[in-house]
Amino acid sequence: MTDVTLQPAVEQARLIREGKLGAVELLEGHLARYERHNPALNAIIFTQVDKAMARAREADKAMAKGEVWGPLHGLSMTIKDSYDWVGAPSTWGIPEMAENYPERDSVAVRRLEKAGAIIYGKTNIPLLLADWQSFNDIYGTTNNPWDLGRTPGGSSGGSAAALASGMTSLEVGSDIGASIRNPAHYCGVFGHKPTMGVVPQHGHQLPGDHSFLDIAAGGPLARGADDLAMIFDVLTGPAGGDAIAWRLELPPSEKTKLSDFKVGVLLDSPVCQQDDELTDQLQATIDALAKAGVRIDARARPDIDLARCQHVYLLLLRAATGTHVSDAAFAENLAGAAGRGADDLSYRAYVDRGVTLYHRDWWQLHNEREAMRLRWAAFFRDYDLLLCPAAASAAFPHDHQGERPERTIPINGTEQPTTDQLFWAGLPGVVLLPAAVAPAGLTRSGLPCGLQIIAGYLRDRTALDFARLMERELGGFQAPPGYE
Repeated sequence: MTDVTLQPAVEQARLIREGKLGAVELLEGHLARYERHNPALNAIIFTQVDKAMARAREADKAMAKGEVWGPLHGLSMTIKDSYDWVGAPSTWGIPEMAENYPERDSVAVRRLEKAGAIIYGKTNIPLLLADWQSFNDIYGTTNNPWDLGRTPGGSSGGSAAALASGMTSLEVGSDIGASIRNPAHYCGVFGHKPTMGVVPQHGHQLPGDHSFLDIAAGGPLARGADDLAMIFDVLTGPAGGDAIAWRLELPPSEKTKLSDFKVGVLLDSPVCQQDDELTDQLQATIDALAKAGVRIDARARPDIDLARCQHVYLLLLRAATGTHVSDAAFAENLAGAAGRGADDLSYRAYVDRGVTLYHRDWWQLHNEREAMRLRWAAFFRDYDLLLCPAAASAAFPHDHQGERPERTIPINGTEQPTTDQLFWAGLPGVVLLPAAVAPAGLTRSGLPCGLQIIAGYLRDRTALDFARLMERELGGFQAPPGYE
């Protein structure tokens, strides 16, 4: 029988409601796994166990009286470092913020706890959430449970590693450059980057910030598609001043079986090389979906220039993430941008240009993005989804040398720029579209991979329902060896 800590969260919740599992019992099970596995993984970097245990006891007392707090009643979980949770520091991997203890919970934490969740810890991230590895000078490096010598992804790398190893029932992350999708892919779990704005980011901000970054979205990670949908429903809806009037009613998918779906497939990119092992496994998954009845069109694309899409994304991404650079760094970016020729398309060039964009230039890129959104909308009038990779390879070996723009990853025996694969992050991200990642088996080398499922604007439930149907047909999460 599967260890209860590895069972889907919806199953754990059912057992709790039926009195067959206690919140304290589940928390103790996750803490036992934390004590056994976290020393090697370093996924969970801060805990409030006493606080969680007290709440778990209250959850069991409430259940004994027939009181159900919500759909997450009694489920023990962890959250990404960058979400404010009273009693724990929100560091963003910045050493100077190691003692940044917020005075107020984030909206995400408040909603999770209102739904009955028992939060007991925080998970690791890279500096400023800006890497597909999860390491920083405060907490060190998080390892992938499938291979401790490889990255679990980033920036929600600790989230995915904690889920895959059974240390938590659910997780909440954030995504501007595949920071949910990439770790889900590398660790073999489910993740969903929602349509931008449907999950409030209040309390997922650096101190002093009162606005939110372009492209960025908060969203869930889980071991099952039903789990993903359950926590997604808890997290969504307006917050702050918007909550006075706005309501969110996301449309249902209107699909009940795989054969209802007509999808496009894009497995290669004009701007980054793809590892054959990953591509072969994703193609095998596409073939299995076709056999199950999915109507596949391997030539269907939105009517956009894919290379230009990457160009617009990288500039808008770097404009967004560059808002907090120091004056000295901004001066260096200005000098760097001025000294580069128009034909310099290196990632470092995109950093320099994006950080220092004039608002006029930013608006022109934004206007071009809006034109792309209209073309995506036209694509989704004929197709339900676009299926594609989440990255250019499976999880790669740790590499913390130098800075990210100069690092490489192994692709088919050659070294390729790590940042080229941001194409797969930006394809839906720059146009604010929802994108889920569902486990799609293992590569020939035995590493997990995920299929990215892109849906139309505000059609999050279409992506989530496809992930659920795909899981039922092909299988989903499997525990890494040694964590069963």
